[in-house]
Amino acid sequence: MIISKRDFVKFSAAAAATASLPAWAQAKALFDTINMFVPAAPGGGWDSTARAIERAAKAGGLVGNMQFENVGGAGGMVGLPRFVNQRKGQGNSLMIGGSVMVGAAIANKSPITMRDVTPIARLTEEAGVIVVPSSGKIKTWNELIAALKANPKAVSVAGGSAGGTDHLILGLMIKALGRNPKEGAYVAFAGGGPANAAIIGGQVTAGISGYSEFEEQIKAGRMIPLATSGRTRIPGVNVPTMTELGLNVVLANWRGVFAPPGINESQRNALIDLMTRTVATSAWKNELVTRKWSDAFLTEQPFLREVNWDIERTTAVMKDLGLA
Repeated sequence: MIISKRDFVKFSAAAAATASLPAWAQAKALFDTINMFVPAAPGGGWDSTARAIERAAKAGGLVGNMQFENVGGAGGMVGLPRFVNQRKGQGNSLMIGGSVMVGAAIANKSPITMRDVTPIARLTEEAGVIVVPSSGKIKTWNELIAALKANPKAVSVAGGSAGGTDHLILGLMIKALGRNPKEGAYVAFAGGGPANAAIIGGQVTAGISGYSEFEEQIKAGRMIPLATSGRTRIPGVNVPTMTELGLNVVLANWRGVFAPPGINESQRNALIDLMTRTVATSAWKNELVTRKWSDAFLTEQPFLREVNWDIERTTAVMKDLGLA
């Protein structure tokens, strides 16, 4: 076959352009479509995690399209049964979940729990931060601890859903101070907005949530961060852990992805491969830095063991709180 000079130039240019593309751009996506199920309303922590996964996976050329379904309510307990029943055996479906769902299942005595889905990967941990309003009477860690130790019922603390990570952190704090966790005056809010308003407005003494929920108010000087609940300090945040301050309490809000029940080993491995490659992208690493999430990536048996351990620990704490 004889190729004209014009065709040869076009062919050479196309070949050079293809060779200059990164490897992922030359390869076929791992999934044409991923159906992402978020058992929470848009805009919250689980939803933001799902959207971050989408951005990173698309930037890495790993998925062609990602479709979302949000079903909020009861700390994930409205959405979880729907995911289990409607997505069974679907190898291109993922659900966001995390530690909040563990507590919600126990509190709601749900017949369907995290044990009914297929663990794929733990992705992040976000330590809680304990704050007080800058206009409040209590302004230091020692003052807060003294007040809690004297009378936990007199120290109202705002946070997320009852039985969630924020609630558990308060229970562990009170127990570590030698008091009964049931004495805690925990005020549950459905979202970060109402909790922020209650703290800034002085309707509560203190607040507990993920750092990202309070970051804007902290930077504006309307809240004072006293301590964090992680094993180590939050990256880029100069606030000590409770362990550093002498209180032996460590608890972080983890998030991960799960597949439906009934998928086969090949489908499970393909989803694990997708998440392994997603967290290796520079786009995902940028998400971690921007959102101040700690990398907590785990897959397969190690992740399953962590889920089971978290269920056991959460059950014990919630019994102390009178919620289980």
